[in-house]
Formats: sequence, structure tokens, C-alpha cells
Amino acid sequence: MRIAAVQHDIAWEDAAATRASLEPRIATAAATGARLVSLTEMFPTGFSMATERTAEAPDGPTTTWMVEQAAKHDIWLAGSLAELAPGAQRPSNTFRLVAPDGAVHRYAKIHPFTYAGEDEYFAPGDGTVTIEVEGLRITPLICYDLRFADVFWDAAGDTDAYLVVANWPAARRDHWRVLLDARAVENQAYVVGVNRVGHGGNGLDYAGDSRIVAPDGEALATAARDETILLADLDPATVRRVREDYPFLRDRR
Repeated sequence: MRIAAVQHDIAWEDAAATRASLEPRIATAAATGARLVSLTEMFPTGFSMATERTAEAPDGPTTTWMVEQAAKHDIWLAGSLAELAPGAQRPSNTFRLVAPDGAVHRYAKIHPFTYAGEDEYFAPGDGTVTIEVEGLRITPLICYDLRFADVFWDAAGDTDAYLVVANWPAARRDHWRVLLDARAVENQAYVVGVNRVGHGGNGLDYAGDSRIVAPDGEALATAARDETILLADLDPATVRRVREDYPFLRDRR
């Protein structure tokens, strides 16, 4: 299955403007034959803590837009945003994967980024999910989750590909690249890392460095600082072959 990772800038706290800017990029990705198109973490607004301005209801305008885009292009569409469920005190940083038929799959970020105070504004999720997308088992994770290897290990047996969406700052870009590669090698699974570019209203710069890594650690597609679309064909048979040829996962304790 072909996956497209859309590395893009974000209009700070302006979801409508960002959505409009992403529509031609989604169309371009879909035209390549990509079946799944992934945007970034907090893709409509950037990594803002002003949740009173950025959080949306589960059926809010961005979710409606994602459903419309997925149906229009007959694709699966992914990305995270601030979501405030009815009755909740705080929103969660929620990844959603929208199917072409409008079904919405959700994962709430387990590890809020306390270094930036995310934990003060966002409630943590309570577990991972794995979604089968046209024969490919995908486990979504969000940015800071990448630093916690145990989460990846726990999901490895049921996962062909980890999809990591991020707003990872340029100051720690080397960590981002190394950890993406490590998670692929140690779990013998594809890792798709989708990071934003540009300058955020929080004063941070984002270098992109999106990359798609194969189960054997080969970089299938890489990006630098520019807005771009990465493409790679992911095959669950490759995951099975790598794990059969090198049965390292069996030795975990």
C-alpha cells in the first residue's frame, strides 16, 4: 500500500486557513496512487496550548473536513488535533484516521510533553490502537511518544507500520531522526514519521526531516526543511520476511 507523508507548514491557530492550504497537497498525494495520506501533529493549528481557541468537538469542523477529503479522494486521511469530548475537563491531543467511507478511528496521545507544559492543558490517553488499513496493520503514535520504546515494543506483534505524526522542534532534530530509525530496526516494522516545517507562534522552528523507514532500517524516503510529500510502498509481506529471516522479537523478555 502506498503511503504519502505530507510535510507542511501550519497557519498558527487558524484551522480554516491551514485546511485550505492542505487541500491541493492532499489532492496531489492522492493522484500518485497513495491510499493513506498523513498530515502532522496538531495539523490545523500548530502546537498551541490555547485550547480554548483551538480545541474542537469530536464532530467539529476539522473532522467534518477530513471526512469530506477522504471521501472526495477515496483515501484514508490521518493527522492529530486538539479534541474536547463532551463532558471532558481537558481536550486530548487526538490522532484520527478517517476511512474513505467516513469511519473515524482515534488514538489519544499517551505522553503529553511535560517539558513544554502540554500536560497542563491536555489529558493523556490510556492506550494504543492498531488499525488494519487494506491489509496493513498500522499503529498511530504522536511526537513525544517516540521517546518511549516500551510503547512500540508492546504493539510490535500486531503491527506492520508505526505512523508517528509530530511537531518536533528543529533544536532536537537529530533525536527525531535517530529515534525513528531505531524504532524501525528494533521492532522490524515500517516507521512513517511526519513532521511539520516552518516557524510556530510558540517561538519554535520546525525542520521537518520527515522520513519513511523500512523494517530493516533502510530509509525509503527522506525530507529536509521544505514543504514536500514523501511516498513509499509498504508491504506487510516484507515485515513478515524480515521477522522470519531475523527472528529477534522472539527473544524479548
